[in-house]
Amino acid sequence: MKNIIEQLSNYKSVHLNHSNIKTHFVGIPLIIWSVALLLNLIQFEFVLDDGAIHIGLASIIGVAILGYYVALHRPLALMIALLFGPLIYSTTFFVDMQYAWALAVGAFVVGWVFQFIGHAYEKAKPAFVDDLNQLLIGPLFLIAEIYFSLGFDKKMEKTVFEKAVEKRKLFEQAKRA
Repeated sequence: MKNIIEQLSNYKSVHLNHSNIKTHFVGIPLIIWSVALLLNLIQFEFVLDDGAIHIGLASIIGVAILGYYVALHRPLALMIALLFGPLIYSTTFFVDMQYAWALAVGAFVVGWVFQFIGHAYEKAKPAFVDDLNQLLIGPLFLIAEIYFSLGFDKKMEKTVFEKAVEKRKLFEQAKRA
């Protein structure tokens, strides 16, 4: 498993343009929300002594992904749980809507439109094209951007940025060759 520096620098290498990053702050949460809504349409019932509880598939998958984030970097995992947890929870208010799936699909499409507009600014392909794992790193990248902007771990921020610039130079050289 690649460490947090490798994961973030790979992602950052195609996210150096500030306009691209801004579009991702809209697109990624929309995509997460839409996927969570679709996953929460699948509910599991657990019968307890005093009743039953329903848990959506998004919660189960979300906990597994959070475990991956904890393995990468605990402070970022905590921040992502605090910021994206309520976003995912909010989908539970929509699962009983007649056309919840259509709402989810619409949000998904709009989210990806923002992503691709951002990459037009960047003039670079999305990170997941070369590594599907980067789909999981996108949300963590946003949290890292907030984490760094709050002044935390400036050394890690500097290392990620320097490695990202190196990777981008290699990408540009390969593109010209």
